[in-house]
Amino acid sequence: MSKTSVSAKATPDKAAKKTAAGKTVTLKQIGSPIGRKEYQRETLIGLGLNKMNRTRTLEDTPSVRGMIAAVQHLVKVIEE
Repeated sequence: MSKTSVSAKATPDKAAKKTAAGKTVTLKQIGSPIGRKEYQRETLIGLGLNKMNRTRTLEDTPSVRGMIAAVQHLVKVIEE
């Protein structure tokens, strides 16, 4: 059991090091989800955006980049 808990603790440390290295992306919501398809609303919520002019700093991962591409007309990338 101790080996499992040790490896579980190692994973968050690696993620923290990647974030600390500057691999983040800052987004701002510039479009309203009103009248949009449900998957676009859910994608905005997944990115941590749900109201106009909110900003969010996220890890720069392929999954986040894919979500940004899905709602690129509703968000603006401020910093990479």
